[in-house]
Amino acid sequence: MRKTWRNPLFWVMMVILTVIFLGPLVVMILTSFKTSIEAKQVPATSFPHTWTLRAYRQLLFVDDASPVLRWVLNSFVAATVNSVLTCLFAAMAAYAFARLRLPGKNVLFAIVLSTMFVPGFIFLMPNFELMSKLQWLDSLPAIIFPGTAGAFGVFFLRQFFVALPKEFEESAMIDGAGPFTTFFKIVLPNAKGALATLLVLSFLGNWNDFVWPIYVLFSDASLTLPVGLTRLQGSYTIDYPVIMAGATMAAVPVLVIYVVLQRYIIEGVASSGLKG
Repeated sequence: MRKTWRNPLFWVMMVILTVIFLGPLVVMILTSFKTSIEAKQVPATSFPHTWTLRAYRQLLFVDDASPVLRWVLNSFVAATVNSVLTCLFAAMAAYAFARLRLPGKNVLFAIVLSTMFVPGFIFLMPNFELMSKLQWLDSLPAIIFPGTAGAFGVFFLRQFFVALPKEFEESAMIDGAGPFTTFFKIVLPNAKGALATLLVLSFLGNWNDFVWPIYVLFSDASLTLPVGLTRLQGSYTIDYPVIMAGATMAAVPVLVIYVVLQRYIIEGVASSGLKG
């Protein structure tokens, strides 16, 4: 490990990867502070000659602007509720596959995993019909509940539960704890790293989802931020700073969540991805 840290090639690769991943994000943020004319200049400028908040004022405070704050709120509520429900349902199913003795459990688990190989577009029409029957079209439940029972979360958490020592559960049962008490008070607290990882992945997937909301959301007040950002593009001209400001607002919540939960995410990936 020490030899790796001392190898100059290692640091060169780290710098290159940092530029590749952070470069577009930095360009996006800098462009959001440029004027519309400067954003269209060729060759492009690295830093704004004149720093301005016009794009953010256009998004948030101009009377005839699109309801961006409403879109942000819709996206945040939908992504938060969806990710919490995903973690809850996946944890219960994964624990059953990891611990309970059920006839045909391995076959059932293989069937669940097989759904990961089915293209998501196949489920668009059935889910649309279901949302229509439930009268959830053009509302937040239409983008919250579909996908909360995905196979990836079950597989990911099962890997962690299999590696979790059974002594924790046995000690709780000896003290008189029932299955639900053991699950919610013993198992889940010890799985916070894996749960945090799945929470962030689910939040990110729902927050950035574009295709499904287009199908089920129609009115401006119901749109999520990724879909709403497409309304900012005019028919004959593109205000790049405004679009980049909207994209920056879409990226910030995910970055904040990742920074806050970074330690748990690393622990979750290490424990769920390498064991079991």
